[in-house]
Amino acid sequence: MDAVGEIVVGLLILTGLAGILIPILPGLILVAGSVVVWAFIDRSGAAWTVAAIAVALTVAGTVFKFLVPGRRLTASGVPRSTIWFAGALAIAGFFVIPVIGAPIGFVLGTYLAERRRVGASVAGHSTRQSVVAVGMAIGIELGAGLLVAGLWLAAVLFWT
Repeated sequence: MDAVGEIVVGLLILTGLAGILIPILPGLILVAGSVVVWAFIDRSGAAWTVAAIAVALTVAGTVFKFLVPGRRLTASGVPRSTIWFAGALAIAGFFVIPVIGAPIGFVLGTYLAERRRVGASVAGHSTRQSVVAVGMAIGIELGAGLLVAGLWLAAVLFWT
């Protein structure tokens, strides 16, 4: 692949990383997809190895993005019914407020479900735990995206 193509892939990866922080794009998928397209065009063994590792990191990051914060919420006493309600509001929020609606919907859903379940005074604690969980999920996804981006950059600079 020529330098212009690598710059385009790099810009797509940066766009994906931004999409993780501002959930308007499927950020981590865009990062990994850009690396896979790069490997498809480059066709070297090193490129395909990097693409395979990128896909594995993406899958692991996506799984951990949901598992770790969910377990933390459950461990802090937030019931699964609240998490499911908050998740439903996150999906609705994504469509109502395209850029930041999902995290807002999740936090609002946690508050509303917990307020109904235990009252306003205790709902604040669950809501704080929800905010921490959203931040943790974004951090896990961003960490996976940065690992993929760094691996790709190292491959471009040193191996291909």
